[in-house]
Amino acid sequence: MQVDGKRAPAGAAVLREEVTQAIRTAVFEELASVGYGRMSIEAVARRAGVGKTAVYRRWASKLDMVIEIVSAVAVKVTTIPDTGTLRGDLELVLSFAARALRHPLASQIVPDLLAEAARNPAIAQTLQTALRDSQRDIGTLVASRAVRRGELADDTDPDLLVDLMVGPLYWRLAVARTPLPARYVSQVADAVAAALTAGRVEPARRDALPDQG
Repeated sequence: MQVDGKRAPAGAAVLREEVTQAIRTAVFEELASVGYGRMSIEAVARRAGVGKTAVYRRWASKLDMVIEIVSAVAVKVTTIPDTGTLRGDLELVLSFAARALRHPLASQIVPDLLAEAARNPAIAQTLQTALRDSQRDIGTLVASRAVRRGELADDTDPDLLVDLMVGPLYWRLAVARTPLPARYVSQVADAVAAALTAGRVEPARRDALPDQG
């Protein structure tokens, strides 16, 4: 095998994608079956039909493996089309989040990881960083689009935007574990858009307001 005109070192590991995918699937199934605390690299390898060395070639520890795999299924910023309005963007992101949280594996895995984070500072820190970065990217994208359109003020807090969006969904699906009514996502999008734009005066309308001085 040649790499940039040179022969690759003998015995160099080639990470086959089908093996990586089998391990990812096994991780989700193990998490749903026994939880993070009881999950082991050996059990994941058995379920994936590979040796545990195949797992260690990809991840240094159980925590690294779980965080990377769980984070990979989060909503990617690049997959969020611009709907043309703040209200439309909010409903789109909410729809993605609701679909993810309603997944049978997610409904078991997310609460378990958060419970484990309460007991393990290393998990808490890693999980918090992974979630915060992903959510902040989404909030920044949606807020910046709305600012460019004139729908939101320049100082709109992206973190607040995400909190207002995801909080109700997480409460209903992961904490209370109650089904979402048919129009729930649409209603939350309406409420969040109204809250974020409260008191916001469009530039054209601001010029038309009577002089208060």
